[in-house]
Amino acid sequence: MLPIAAVAGTGLPFIDALFTATSAVCVTGLVVVDTGTYFSLFGQLVIISLIQAGGLGIMAMSTLMAILIGKKINLRQRLVMQEALNQFTIAGVVRLTQYIIKVTLLIEFIGGTILAIRWYQDFGLKGIYFGYWHAISSFCNAGFDLLGSVNGKFSSATGYVDDIAINVVLSLLIILGGIGFTVIADVWTNRRVDRLSLHSKVVLLTTVVLIVFGSIVIFSLEYNNLTTLGGLSGQGKLLASCFQSVTARTAGFNTVDLSKFTDATLFFMVLLMFIGASPTSTGGGIKTSTVGVLAAAIWALTRGRQDAELFKRRIPQSIIYKAFSVMLLSAVLVIFVTMMLSITENQPFINLLFETTSAFGTVGLTTGITPTLTVSGKIWIIITMFAGRVGPVTLVLALALKSRKGNLQYPEGKLLIG
Repeated sequence: MLPIAAVAGTGLPFIDALFTATSAVCVTGLVVVDTGTYFSLFGQLVIISLIQAGGLGIMAMSTLMAILIGKKINLRQRLVMQEALNQFTIAGVVRLTQYIIKVTLLIEFIGGTILAIRWYQDFGLKGIYFGYWHAISSFCNAGFDLLGSVNGKFSSATGYVDDIAINVVLSLLIILGGIGFTVIADVWTNRRVDRLSLHSKVVLLTTVVLIVFGSIVIFSLEYNNLTTLGGLSGQGKLLASCFQSVTARTAGFNTVDLSKFTDATLFFMVLLMFIGASPTSTGGGIKTSTVGVLAAAIWALTRGRQDAELFKRRIPQSIIYKAFSVMLLSAVLVIFVTMMLSITENQPFINLLFETTSAFGTVGLTTGITPTLTVSGKIWIIITMFAGRVGPVTLVLALALKSRKGNLQYPEGKLLIG
């Protein structure tokens, strides 16, 4: 709200400032003012700091601060870190947190350097700032961008729809941030598929299937529309379809105007946003592991089997029940907020459903209605972004149980749900 945070030198209204701060900490990306044109350098640095803190997680940031000042991590703090990181013992949680911080900074540095080199060609020294800023936003799956100062307000990455370098680097950063730190650590440590944990196998398989299937569906539904929107060639259409499939799961960048998409495509993207990223990642949604468990349960049911299996490992009934609980609670939240928005906002239903699911999945994609939301609408979206980031089950357990019961884990196969 400080005047120094805005280019015009006027403070942002409280509700808009709260909306922006919530969106940044919850790494969502929905904005009521264009980040690149409204905020000054100071305001942009505040936002990217909130994004980094939200992406790493509060406990990781707290641990980093403690390490920097030389403070020891006591038992109580280690227990909290264990819960925050979905670990099964407190052994090695500090070391894992340090690993998460190092990996995050390394990936953001590499991605930022490539983007900086690419954008330096267009913007000079400003391109270096753009590169590292957007690398953090991408890896944290935030979807905030500064490109409105280049291509017009709320334009996101539409000016680079057929730029291979920008599309590939942003997509890789988004995917790496979305699969989860535990999967990155598992892949780096074992480096063989047969040695990976059940959780990593489920996450990687589900991620690949969703990206490929999503790209094919969007490409098929919007083939002619992409020609009208950007005059794209076959390669450009495929690139745009793949990018939208990746970003719809968690990130919030877009290279084409989503308001021009058909209702069928928007609804399909709603499904992708609802699924979201993976546990212990920087994204939201019901998580890929939840979808994997539900798919295995449905497959077993259709074949008349009592037990659901994933990679020849039996899934306990308790995990299946919890997966259904996550999906049901999430669906109820999205339906309820969409209903509330349909009362307060004068917008097409598909746009309201899209906006709500985007907030819940901490995605940040929009059909353009975010800046036009009423105060009531903004409050509902703020609540949804917060609930989506911490998880509906976590909220219910925190409010109702206030205990460690209901921890959604699968110790036998290290499969994390929700």
